[in-house]
Amino acid sequence: MFISNAYAADAPATGGTMELIFMLVIFGLIFYFMIFRPQSKRVKEQKNLMGSLSKGDEVLTSGGILGKIAKISDENDYVLLTINETSEITIKKDYIAAVLPKGSIKSL
Repeated sequence: MFISNAYAADAPATGGTMELIFMLVIFGLIFYFMIFRPQSKRVKEQKNLMGSLSKGDEVLTSGGILGKIAKISDENDYVLLTINETSEITIKKDYIAAVLPKGSIKSL
């Protein structure tokens, strides 16, 4: 009775469809170049590293262990690392982070 009725005004028509498509394309490009491409590059480098491992290589594991490869098991992806003359451990190939230059362990 004391308050008058409020009616919504008609919204003006805007060209939002093209702007939305443009923003989605930009977002897709940012996603590809910032997330997907670098990750696939890292996976490819790790796969090449796993394929290039051979007996006698000195490696660094993701846990920080330095060792020399004594045996590579092809059927189950495990590697036997020699840490020193008396200690050997078995790890999965996936946990090898880097191949070190020859003589790195003796220089420590």
